[in-house]
Order: sequence, then C-alpha cells, then structure tokens
Amino acid sequence: MAKILQIETATAICSVALSVNGENISYKEEHGQNLHAANLTLFIDEVVKAAGLAYQDLDAIAVSKGPGSYTGLRIGVSTAKGLCYALDKPLVAIETLNMMAAGFLTENPGYSGLICPMIDARRMEVYTAVFDPLLQILLPTEAKIIDETSFNNFLSNQIITFLGDGAAKCAEVLTHQHAKFDARNFNSAAYMSQLANQAFNNGNFEDVAYFEPFYLKDFVVTPSKKQQAQG
Repeated sequence: MAKILQIETATAICSVALSVNGENISYKEEHGQNLHAANLTLFIDEVVKAAGLAYQDLDAIAVSKGPGSYTGLRIGVSTAKGLCYALDKPLVAIETLNMMAAGFLTENPGYSGLICPMIDARRMEVYTAVFDPLLQILLPTEAKIIDETSFNNFLSNQIITFLGDGAAKCAEVLTHQHAKFDARNFNSAAYMSQLANQAFNNGNFEDVAYFEPFYLKDFVVTPSKKQQAQG
C-alpha cells in the first residue's frame, strides 16, 4: 500500500493531496497569488492529519515538477526535497502538463479527442503539450506563442480540448470548429495520484540531492521602472 504525499505549486493554486495506492484519501487546495510560501507546509500538515497518518507512515513524496511559475515550482520542490531528507523517503516527480491531462481524463471517461493543457507564460505564450486519450505525447512540452494557425495540423481532423490557466486567453484566436475549451481547474495534486503511484511501483525516483524543477525557460528578472530610470 503506497502512501504518497503529493504537492502541486506550478501555478497560482497551492494544492496538496495524500493518496493510497493511487486513490485520494485527503487533499486541500486554494487559489490565489503568493500563497505557496505561507500556506504549503500548513496544508501538508492538515492533509497528513486528515488522513489519520504520521509523516513517517508515508512511502514517498511526489511533486509537480513543471513547467510553470518559477517561484511556485521552487517552493514546491524545495519543500518536497526537505521532507524527503527529513523522513528518508524517495522523491517522485510528475510533469505538470501530464498531470493536467490525466486530471481531464479522470473527469471525462470515454473522451476520444486530444488534450492540450496550457500554463500561462506571458502575453500570448503558454507552456503546452498535446496528449492522446492514452496520455501518449503527440507534441512534446514547449513554450509556444499562440496564433490563429497554432495546432492546425491536429485540429484539421480531430477535436482538441484546451485546458489550464493559459487556455482562456487563447480562445479568441483558436477558433477552429474542432477546438474545445474546459475552464475547470486541473492544476490539482489530487490528479497526480495515479501517475505518482505508477512511478512509485516502477521505482522511478529522483536523486534528491540534484533534482531541479523543469522550468523550461530561464528565469528573467525584469527591472522596475524606477530602476530603469536610475540606469
């Protein structure tokens, strides 16, 4: 019975879940800016207690590894690694877009189209990938600037459902008749459970000392207007 604590902080949603053999037994999440640093450890403690477990009862820690928010990913991964060190437990890393696609399929059994999760980057750019209904990757994860021709090679003959916080801003340009949108939240640690359990059973663990989030793009600090004026 694999008991896995799961952490998702790749977007503005701070989310924690605890699963046993791939089934959720407790979770907590909240949406808002700058929540992760203050709330993540509190959420973890609440979820573990709600499950009636002690930390040492856990078999592994799973974390959403990105792509996504640089700050959110750093906080989530640092917390996960700290727990692994303290408890001497293995670390499982789940790609965020894969988790989102898995969540969509969980909520839409029998769906036969393609799934395109999107995480907002900036302007018309998103972090995205395309999956089939078996979660096979058809378009690997990339940072993509969206215009009216994006995904036309897929949309020409099959439905694609776009989801995630990056999808809403793309609805105005992705107007193909086969383009569908799902506004529900799939950035949830609750949707990590089956993927984390599978990785645990296969022994797909990360090196805790060297593991880093999948940022996809380098973090760039933009100078404030005041700094620009002084320069």
